[in-house]
Amino acid sequence: MKLTILGSGTSTGVPMVGCRCAVCSSDDPKDKRTRASVLVENDGRYILVDTSTDLRAQALRESIPGIDAVLFTHAHADHIHGIDDLRGFHFLSKRVIPCYASKETLAEIDSKFSYIFTGKSHYGYHQLLEPHAVDTSFELFGICVTPIPLLHGGMQATGFRFGNFAYLTDCSSIPDDSMALLGNLDILVIDALRHTPHPHHFNIEGAVEVSGVIGAKQTFFTHLTHEIPQSEESTLPATVFFAYDGLTLEL
Repeated sequence: MKLTILGSGTSTGVPMVGCRCAVCSSDDPKDKRTRASVLVENDGRYILVDTSTDLRAQALRESIPGIDAVLFTHAHADHIHGIDDLRGFHFLSKRVIPCYASKETLAEIDSKFSYIFTGKSHYGYHQLLEPHAVDTSFELFGICVTPIPLLHGGMQATGFRFGNFAYLTDCSSIPDDSMALLGNLDILVIDALRHTPHPHHFNIEGAVEVSGVIGAKQTFFTHLTHEIPQSEESTLPATVFFAYDGLTLEL
């Protein structure tokens, strides 16, 4: 199984429009962060987690040949507003892609993109996704996928565990029942927005603390703002790193 960090940035991306701070002006390519998303590849199948605002650019950068399934963590704009970029894959494959999320997230996506699950032929829109509500483990292309309920401030979001890898973006706390689903991980990718506390996201200090409790062999922080330069990675614990766009990991 191969993992690719498609995007490691927060909702504004980095650089942020109009900003001239040190990170937004940085020449380090690892400080260039598109909106958060990850790709899981197994036996020639491609599983996309979230259709970020930057999906088209990410797919071109990584030469993604097709998408076989989409998982959604929640329905905030930076995680779903690239959804129409799935049309290119549809034009080539003529397939409707299965997607998986909580029933609440699917309902929000349906309300914001009314054609996405049904098509609107009189407007020229095609159905792109086939919705599947999930709240327990399921098998997808030979991988056991487990939804991990998370708290994203006052709302619920969903992380996903794929075998011994877990992706937990956009969260400020992890319920005890969910922590019990996160044992024996090889790789953890988790929200770590910035140093400054935030009501809807772990900051760096909080992410270090919770990742220490989870105890994965390697942990990567994602959904990073322009408050975090890649050069600060040396200040993290020995098994903790900053994710960056294009990072690939093998399991």
